Amino acid sequence: MTQTITVEGMSCAHCEETVEEALESVGGVTDATADRETESATVEGTAEADALVSAVEDAGYDAAP
Repeated sequence: MTQTITVEGMSCAHCEETVEEALESVGGVTDATADRETESATVEGTAEADALVSAVEDAGYDAAP
């Protein structure tokens, strides 16, 4: 299953990497790609949207499903 969440606050490639790592640490995520230009992240897997948002917020960014 593919999900897209909104991620605000990314300003560079390092930010994208940080968000991707945070998302990939969530159980059930098989792949994650963050894009600062569209302020979003696309996630593959079975993780719940709330868990994805929490992981991104724990990494220091604002997120919404």
